[in-house]
Amino acid sequence: MLLFFLQKKIQGLQYKAMKRIYLDYAAATPIDKRVLRAMTPFFARDFQNPSAFYKEGVFVRKHIEEARKEIAKIIAGHSDEIIFTSGGTEGNNLALQGVVKAFGNRVSKKPHVIASSIEHASVRSVLRVLKKRDEIELTEISIGKDGAVSLSELKDALRENTALVSVMQTNNEIGTIEPIAEVAKIIRNFKKKNNTTFPLLHTDACQSGNYLELNVERLGVDLMTLNSGKIYGPKGIGALFVRRGVTLKPLIYGGGQEAGLRGGTENVAGIVGFAKALSIAQEMREKESKRLSTLRDYFFTKLKDVLPESEINGSLELRLPNNINISIPNTDSGELVARLDAKGIAVSAKSACGANDDETSHVTIALGINENNGSIRLTLGRDTKKSYLDYVLKILPGIIKMSQKY
Repeated sequence: MLLFFLQKKIQGLQYKAMKRIYLDYAAATPIDKRVLRAMTPFFARDFQNPSAFYKEGVFVRKHIEEARKEIAKIIAGHSDEIIFTSGGTEGNNLALQGVVKAFGNRVSKKPHVIASSIEHASVRSVLRVLKKRDEIELTEISIGKDGAVSLSELKDALRENTALVSVMQTNNEIGTIEPIAEVAKIIRNFKKKNNTTFPLLHTDACQSGNYLELNVERLGVDLMTLNSGKIYGPKGIGALFVRRGVTLKPLIYGGGQEAGLRGGTENVAGIVGFAKALSIAQEMREKESKRLSTLRDYFFTKLKDVLPESEINGSLELRLPNNINISIPNTDSGELVARLDAKGIAVSAKSACGANDDETSHVTIALGINENNGSIRLTLGRDTKKSYLDYVLKILPGIIKMSQKY
């Protein structure tokens, strides 16, 4: 028994001695202490079912509706346009499948959907499954070297049976900020010319909440997916903005919660925490974007000194302030991630949702990056310091040298 406790003590000291540097904030963020405080009452004291008619249930329901109103205000929408989900994946599924199922037989052909070639797996995989089932026609439009979607291809791809266009606001791997307002303008012109209410425009804005404005009127979107776990809020909660007049078919049936679009007892603590996190993120948005842009650009400048053969993936101008994605010739992405991890640095090779997939990132493939080049993504956050990036820059050349295939 004494030996067991000594071993545990030694392991604990070793863990403390090895200072970890976390640079994967695009995958997950820690919960903000202010958010946790706002959630705490709903874990034990105010635990009642919000659908109940008695006093306590009505009190809990009030907090859900206040959270809904707060989120709607931030995105310049209406409270009845906010549907709470379990996160980004469910939100994207509800938007895509909900529109396709509601579209029905409005024209003689099956629904046609257009998406960019670099969408998140929760968009890309869903659409490919629907296509395989012969439920939709699918067009994936290409991107330029900067990661921006081709607007000319979008114009050419629109058809009379196009039900939906889905283009993410910000890419989770290379950080490119897509021209959503321009996409919306193309769609509006098409609808006006053809006197139709379709296609609808959906955007995945899960990576945007910390750094970009989310005004649905300026963006011109009909549906927008948000995710709490990316903005220092609780995991397992998100929302889908559904513009008034847009008809969806639900994925989850039950007690008719969330305007009949998402059955099941609401995650009250998560909803309250999500609203608080989004409010804080938007308040910090400009200041934090400026700070992280400076750190990101500092890293890019120094990178060319220590690794002149490296390439920056994606746009330098239209880029999230916290995103660093680079490729190095003749290396393996997985090995780079593993060697950095051994040095106490947590980064990723691609989206965390694609980490179990052995294939090369579909985003880097779409960019036309040489398949022999390894790519890694470093995403910065509220706790990131310049010294962390200096340490990465110091050890990266040695790690590359050990990893390169000759």
